[in-house]
Amino acid sequence: MTNRPRIALVTGATQGLGLALVEGLARRLSPADTVYLTGRDAGRVAQAVAGLSVTSAQVHGELLDVADPDAATRLARLIEERHGGVDIAIGNAVMRIGPDDDPRTVMDAYTQVNNFGTTRLMRAFTPLLRDGGRFLVVASSLGTLRHLAPVLHDRFDGLSSLDEVDKQVAAWRDAVLDGSAAASAWPAFVNIPSKIAQVAAVRALASQRRDDDLRRGILLTAVCPGMINTPTSALWWDVSTAASPAEAAVPLLDLALEPVDPGHYGQLVRFGRALPWKP
Repeated sequence: MTNRPRIALVTGATQGLGLALVEGLARRLSPADTVYLTGRDAGRVAQAVAGLSVTSAQVHGELLDVADPDAATRLARLIEERHGGVDIAIGNAVMRIGPDDDPRTVMDAYTQVNNFGTTRLMRAFTPLLRDGGRFLVVASSLGTLRHLAPVLHDRFDGLSSLDEVDKQVAAWRDAVLDGSAAASAWPAFVNIPSKIAQVAAVRALASQRRDDDLRRGILLTAVCPGMINTPTSALWWDVSTAASPAEAAVPLLDLALEPVDPGHYGQLVRFGRALPWKP
């Protein structure tokens, strides 16, 4: 990182982990720096900005619905015009589903946010990363091939472009929608293929950018924040002893602000350790 003002952006930042990440960045960055708090609802964005406690960096709210195919590109152009680039981008936007939701009724919207929204953000903002920049995709420890049947590993292993990842996500989505996934090896819990695809996207883009990024001190990685005590997580698991969003944000903020560990580049990192991609 240089002495110039730093620009950070967090998606899905009006509540939970995303809001905690904005708060943490705003405390740990300097008064000359700017953190963009983004979300898809203008009222909630404004409310989140207004509700922030004492901060050091400036916090600006901006609309960003990652399900809109053009929204990430529009915001990237705006930030480039204002600042010339970005130093920290954290993709945290997520559409959550509960145990009672039928995946077939939500699958299109779910993948538009969680998966295509992730690759759109990567296409829009990784070209703007300045020397020393960070791009983090919030995923999960479910995002490794050990959670997928071996017959499906080649769907996401060894992909070399975001387009290839999107193609595989679309094929999985369509299999869920037409019912064929239920009769095959795809897991019923749609979080698993979704998180694997997010990590595959990071790995695919990292395979193209690795040498230049490491030379420039840039980190591109997926991150697992661990179990978090949120109302949505409580629908699935007992989260009474899980970390609060503020606690879960700390190791992610460390990745975003501390020196790069080359061993984390292009990997899925949980609590400072890169998790194996393959079983």
